[in-house]
Amino acid sequence: MAISVDTVYKTVLSILNKEQRGYMTPDEFNRVGTQVQLEIFESYFEDINQQLRIPQSDVEYADRQENVDSKLSIFKTFGSCSYDNSGFFTVPANLHKIGTVIYKDEIEIERVGKNELLYINLSPLTKPTVQFPIYTYENSVVGTSGSLTSNPKIYVSPSTINSDIIVSYIRKPNNPFWGFTGVGGAPWTSGPYIYSQTASTQFELDASEQTNVIVRILSYAGVIIRDQEIVQAASQKIQAEEINSKN
Repeated sequence: MAISVDTVYKTVLSILNKEQRGYMTPDEFNRVGTQVQLEIFESYFEDINQQLRIPQSDVEYADRQENVDSKLSIFKTFGSCSYDNSGFFTVPANLHKIGTVIYKDEIEIERVGKNELLYINLSPLTKPTVQFPIYTYENSVVGTSGSLTSNPKIYVSPSTINSDIIVSYIRKPNNPFWGFTGVGGAPWTSGPYIYSQTASTQFELDASEQTNVIVRILSYAGVIIRDQEIVQAASQKIQAEEINSKN
């Protein structure tokens, strides 16, 4: 279940305005909300790595590794790769971390390092075949103009494979957006702001992250309105939550 962007924004405004500390515009909120969502999203990968080194509880709902993986499951998906006629396959544009590369829905393609490719191809014993293909992952590829292409690509060997490639991957989260309209549906350039659900994009994080999102946004809000007390209080809360989640 997603986190309501309207609930988060109104909660942030309520806390800021409780003691008349200041105001956060929708544009400021949307920018900060995007940053906060990315910070929490990126923390999941480090959390999983850390939990793999710690014995887990067998009590239902108390397995931290499983809980983090559950939060990441929102972003797990599959996508087709398109062949670009230059030997490379372009991966989906929203790919963040690549998982398994599959050929014809049944053959898993092994990932190898670019420095290994030459030696693998030189030996008849390790040379890739259609039944045992390999691939290298190019996070950025130089185009014909000399500039970097926007999407990462994969190179599959043998070169006879030029179609039917899909990947499992973790996608990038969509940016949250508190949408608003004015009289007659025209956007406002200044307040008052009228919330529009159809023009909004909700936070994609698990509902359990709502408090974390609010506290982190408040930390940035304190910087924006230059209130050190809010920054310190929010930072202490974030630090306490991080320590608790790793002990």
